Amino acid sequence: MTSQTHSVPTADQIRRAPKVLLHDHLDGGLRPGTIVELAREQGYENLPETEPDKLGAWFREAADSGSLERYLETFAHTCAVMQTREALFRVAAECAVDLAEDGVVYAEVRYAPEQHLEGGLTLEEVVEAVNAGFREGERQARANSHRIRVGALLTAMRHAARSLEIAELANAYRDSGVVGFDIAGAEAGYPPTRHLDAFEYLKRENNHFTIHAGEAFGLPSIWQALQWCGADRLGHGVRIIDDIEVADDGSVRLGRLAAYVRDKRIPLEMCPSSNLQTGAAASIGEHPIGLLRTLHFRATVNTDNRLMSGTSMSREFELLTEAFDYTLDDMQWFSVNAMKSAFIPFDERLAMINEVIKPGYAELRSEWLFQQTAATSGSSGTED
Repeated sequence: MTSQTHSVPTADQIRRAPKVLLHDHLDGGLRPGTIVELAREQGYENLPETEPDKLGAWFREAADSGSLERYLETFAHTCAVMQTREALFRVAAECAVDLAEDGVVYAEVRYAPEQHLEGGLTLEEVVEAVNAGFREGERQARANSHRIRVGALLTAMRHAARSLEIAELANAYRDSGVVGFDIAGAEAGYPPTRHLDAFEYLKRENNHFTIHAGEAFGLPSIWQALQWCGADRLGHGVRIIDDIEVADDGSVRLGRLAAYVRDKRIPLEMCPSSNLQTGAAASIGEHPIGLLRTLHFRATVNTDNRLMSGTSMSREFELLTEAFDYTLDDMQWFSVNAMKSAFIPFDERLAMINEVIKPGYAELRSEWLFQQTAATSGSSGTED
């Protein structure tokens, strides 16, 4: 525990706390009921289950294999029902609503436009449908007394050859809801250096990009993402722990890559539950985020795929508070880290930190203070 001032927050406080999400996949966060309905409407007959609760359980179990490749196979079903404008609009709107109800105030949600063309849509139509869905979800959230801002990250698949095309698409829509670019997919055999033309283009355009690295593959993928490609952030980056040595006496030595990542304040988009499923960590208590928090890396907390992991931002923080006795102070630290690392202009990030995030946590801490005061007063009071 990094602060002795306040107790571990309750589940309700965690849910109400303003949270920032940088790593969430649109096709990994569908509601099971929505998948069933869209499959029925579109005539998709390959779902393993047609009852929403059973389907949700199937996704979690199938993703629990310990293999990134097997984990990625589950997306065949979600992508299959996301091939029309109406479906993309609905899924994006529901994503924004679900995140807002979970206390997320800012989110960057990523998806690969190239995976949604089977119904005849163009890349541009895919982006416009998702952007419109996010705006509708934001509107619905406001109507339900929640606030959220959602930016899109356009992802290119690292095993394909369309990364430059997708990077150009991200740049074309950078003032219309798209905040950056990403590459994703199986890491082994598909190094980020295969997509150097896309990254060089984005750098020339002064645009932002993150790279999935250091999840299923080790330090070389992190080194390439940073030193060859110039990534602004690392998607996962959990294997940076391989460059950190902890001696028997508790002293810590950082290798040159780990020291570079910490010194340069390179954001790590860490996804604890997902990392357990893909074998990148053995348990929440053993997840590198604990040590990286202690060493003051720019660590952030994320969901990755809410459907496959059966999770939410609140759930991730609940697991971390149970494992590491994190307090509201720690939650604020992670949330501010994430907001500092977002791909929106500096003044807008600062406004979110100072006007939304810090006041939100201050209010929760004041609740705790008054509850403690009331409890103390009640136990020490005397009768007349």
